Amino acid sequence: MGKNLYITTAIPYANAKPHIGNALDYLLADIWSRYQKQNGHAVRFQVGTDEHGNKIAAKAAELGVEPKAYTDQMYGNFQSLMNKVGAEYTDFVRTTDEHHVAAVQWIWQKLQPYIYKGTYEGWYCVGHEAFFTDKEVEATSGVCPDHQKPYERVSEENYYLRASAFTDKVREAITHNRMQIVPEFRKNEFLDLIKDGLKDVSISRPRKHLSWGVPVPNDPDQVVYVWLDALANYITVLGYPDQEGWREFWPADVQVIGKDILRFHAGIWPPMLLGLELSLPKKLLVHGFVNVGNAKMSKSVGNVVDPNEVIDQYGLDAFRYFFARHIPTQDDGDFTWEKFENAYNTELGNDLGNVVQRVASMISRYQAGVIGDAPQTEHDMKPYRDAMYALTFDIALDEVWVMVRGLNQYLETVKPWVIAKTKDTDADAASHLSEVLAQSVGTLLQIADLLVPFLPDTANKIHKIFETGIIADQQGVLFPKIHQHTPDPRTKKEA
Repeated sequence: MGKNLYITTAIPYANAKPHIGNALDYLLADIWSRYQKQNGHAVRFQVGTDEHGNKIAAKAAELGVEPKAYTDQMYGNFQSLMNKVGAEYTDFVRTTDEHHVAAVQWIWQKLQPYIYKGTYEGWYCVGHEAFFTDKEVEATSGVCPDHQKPYERVSEENYYLRASAFTDKVREAITHNRMQIVPEFRKNEFLDLIKDGLKDVSISRPRKHLSWGVPVPNDPDQVVYVWLDALANYITVLGYPDQEGWREFWPADVQVIGKDILRFHAGIWPPMLLGLELSLPKKLLVHGFVNVGNAKMSKSVGNVVDPNEVIDQYGLDAFRYFFARHIPTQDDGDFTWEKFENAYNTELGNDLGNVVQRVASMISRYQAGVIGDAPQTEHDMKPYRDAMYALTFDIALDEVWVMVRGLNQYLETVKPWVIAKTKDTDADAASHLSEVLAQSVGTLLQIADLLVPFLPDTANKIHKIFETGIIADQQGVLFPKIHQHTPDPRTKKEA
């Protein structure tokens, strides 16, 4: 029996349109989830939306609607993107869900021994809904680099979580990989950030400064700060604390996050869990940003890439392929339409689509569609499995392409079309040809198995063509050539 596994994705604010970073979260989690299911495990896969906080309230007020009515209209944008990227999630959480709200209040009360009231004075960024230290503010000359707005000086009375009490435990868990931060360089960055210890963290805001959120139990003047509320979703969606079954899936095996929220997931979330006497997640997979033409995506520059557009124009598997292979799983990557189209036409079209079609049509032409019976060669799967285990999905796909290119080279070398011409004169030619083609089919079926987590639709099509022993009718070419993007001057400069 496979074991229960749990993977999570960061929950984005419901006030914006989904972007490529959200799509990357869902894609990476889905690849891992499909791989684990393929290996016989039961997987719960969480997604959701973060629906409290000032940004939501401000946007709702601007539109003249209640915040909840506003998020009711907005969360579907994320749900449709999750569905569109093919994410087979099992659990969808909205932080406005009744169960989540009640669970957050329960968590607050359970954390009571580590909560105290204090006055806070510091730098606040509305975009992040987060406070920053003097050091961080100085380093960026007083302007938030992500939102291009100056930090605000704020003084208010808040509740604090005594995160500092857990410094040693958190540091030890990260150092000894009991909560592994992947990649290693992000782990080292975070350990450096907390070398003087974890800072106690503000976990509430006065109602007069934050009206839209979970009320603090027994204090009507305070509202739970959005990070405590949002981070709790990973356990509340499983049913914590009162519904059956959550213990069977916690701790999470992998939590997928962008590099900009590592400090919350490694510095606030573990103290919360330790305060609740729960296990820490096993791994945090930290991915980078997707740049466009080596420049940061920004609305003002007009270089924002909409994942929906990519999928609509080239198909889902092409989207999944590019973002899984050409964007490094654990670092920043670069997108341009030219790079994308090039990968589509040469790697998916020529390398993979072409070899599938050639093998199928040769069997149809030379053997009336009957696939011969030859020993199937097992390629060495270790590099692929090691890459999947290490959460370097780009490297795992590289390994699959070694096989795809290897098969193309094999056909060029043995030239089955030449063997076919000698069938009348050479008694052994027919069996030799049959063996060559059957071996090619064996390799293609193995390639299809390895593609299941990445390109589920393509994997399914390849299986359908070859799996019965007789070539099934091909439903058109796998990746027909597409040339539809005139180079965009903004993204013209190729790396």
